[in-house]
Formats: sequence, C-alpha cells, structure tokens
Amino acid sequence: MSKNYFDLKLLEILVCPQTKTALRYDPETQELISDKAGLAYPIRDGIPILLFDEARQLKDS
Repeated sequence: MSKNYFDLKLLEILVCPQTKTALRYDPETQELISDKAGLAYPIRDGIPILLFDEARQLKDS
C-alpha cells in the first residue's frame, strides 16, 4: 500500500465535522475538501485527519 493511498469508499460515510456535509477528494493535494466550510482536511498515510485545527482554509472562501 502506497503512502498516498486513500480508500475512496470512505467518501460514502465521511462528512465534514463542522458542517456535516459531504467531502470531496483531491488526489493532487491529498486532502478532503469541504466546499461548504471552505476547508481542506489533510490525508496522512491514507488516514483522513478530520480535525478543525489540522484543516487548511481554502483561498477562495
């Protein structure tokens, strides 16, 4: 399993912890994006880090 592997089946059950809305996967940045919250949550070693303190604010939000 590669370090950048993310199981896309997780997207069926994961939601943004802040807005409770669906997330989308950005394979280029290895992040889960919450469009509604304007946040990008990192994925490290295939594990999504859904902590507000770890999220990156999106520039266009």
